[in-house]
Amino acid sequence: MTRASPFGSPLFLGFDHLEQMLERLSKNGGEGYPPYNIEQTGPSSLRITLAVAGFTMEDLAITVEDSQLVIRGRQAEDSQGRVFLHRGIAARQFQRTFVLAEGIEVKGAWLDNGLLHIDLERLQPESRARSVPIGSRPGGATP
Repeated sequence: MTRASPFGSPLFLGFDHLEQMLERLSKNGGEGYPPYNIEQTGPSSLRITLAVAGFTMEDLAITVEDSQLVIRGRQAEDSQGRVFLHRGIAARQFQRTFVLAEGIEVKGAWLDNGLLHIDLERLQPESRARSVPIGSRPGGATP
C-alpha cells in the first residue's frame, strides 16, 4: 500500500527531497532532551538555544549535514575514584536535529551559563526570472 504524499501531485516537480526531510523529522520528533527555544532575533535572523547544563565546549559538536543542523553532546565519564550515594545528574549523550530551509545559514554559536546559542540568518534570495527561448526540436527530427 502506498502512502498518500502531499508532494504526489504532478505539479510539484523535484520536491522529493522535502518529503524525505519530513520523514526524517517525524522520526526525530519524539525526543525531548535537551530542551530548546527558538526565537526570532530580527527580521531575517533566528536563534536556537539549547539547555546543555554540565556540558563543556569540548563535549559539544555542531554540524550542518545535507540541510540539517545537527547538535551532538557527549560528556566524558569523570566518575573515576568518586563514590556516589545518589546519582541524579546523568552524563547523558544527545543528538538534536533541525531541518534548515534553503537559504538559512548558520552564523555562529556560543556557550553561556549552560545554554548553547546558535544564530541563524535567512539570506535574501535573488530574483531568478529568465526567458526560455523556443526553438525547433533538437536534431530536426519529427516525433
